[in-house]
Amino acid sequence: MKFFEFGDIINKDTQFVIFGIPWDYLTSIKLPNSSIAPERIRNVTNDIGWTTELGNHINKFKVADVGDIPIKKYDVEQNLKVVKNYINDLYIKNGNIIPIMIGGDHFCSFPVTKSVGDHFSKKEEFGVLIFDAHLDFYQEWDKGVYSHATLTHRLYDLDYINNKNLFIVGVRDIDIPELELAEQEELEYLNAYQLIEGLNKYTEQIIDFFKNSGIKYLYISIDIDALDPSIAPGTGFAMPGGLSYRELWQILKKITENFKVIGFDLVEVAPNLDLENKMTCNLAAKLIIELISFIANKQ
Repeated sequence: MKFFEFGDIINKDTQFVIFGIPWDYLTSIKLPNSSIAPERIRNVTNDIGWTTELGNHINKFKVADVGDIPIKKYDVEQNLKVVKNYINDLYIKNGNIIPIMIGGDHFCSFPVTKSVGDHFSKKEEFGVLIFDAHLDFYQEWDKGVYSHATLTHRLYDLDYINNKNLFIVGVRDIDIPELELAEQEELEYLNAYQLIEGLNKYTEQIIDFFKNSGIKYLYISIDIDALDPSIAPGTGFAMPGGLSYRELWQILKKITENFKVIGFDLVEVAPNLDLENKMTCNLAAKLIIELISFIANKQ
């Protein structure tokens, strides 16, 4: 099953390339099974209508779904190399494509974001926007420096990522050591409760952060737990007080109007914890195709 039955051939006019990383070895609890999410999220598109909310015909988007990256569950270093080479090969086929990754736990975002950032030439204009209930800013966790709880810190370690071009949105669950690290590095983020002040103001704070830093191009990473678990229950860390689907939809729409998105991912969906009606997988699939439509409409 392909995402909305898109083909797997990358042509010169292909705009988006979808691939999965079926890997959750670096999650910190055993309860979720996000490794099966790429397959399950693809499968639910068989029952979703073929137009976006704004009336775009999905079958007209220039998308290729090239399947899943082959992963060796316990070989972290090898997987990092495999993901890097895989994405480099995608760019060789078409240097203008926008990679879209479906995870997997949130650490899957690290090698993808790094590969996109390494490939992109205008690094002084490149930023990373993360939607997450957590900062994921631990220096080490559980198995070491590689964990879904260290994702943001590993990105922060990159030469071209700093507290002026990395921003986290929807935060509402921070541990003390993590908070101390974030304060020490002056890491910028928006707490979820700040939505009380209004969605427009919340969105403007995101836009202003990147514009004030001269950022024109973004990679977006969406951890499904950024959304409230009442609408996205299928995830390992169901923290109350998250964004609604409509709030995130509107934020993403405004972001694409102000910046050029050159890659994005959606991670941490755990189908084994989802409802029987596949509510979380449906939500994930809708977010992906809606964000594709926002980007395509701008282009």
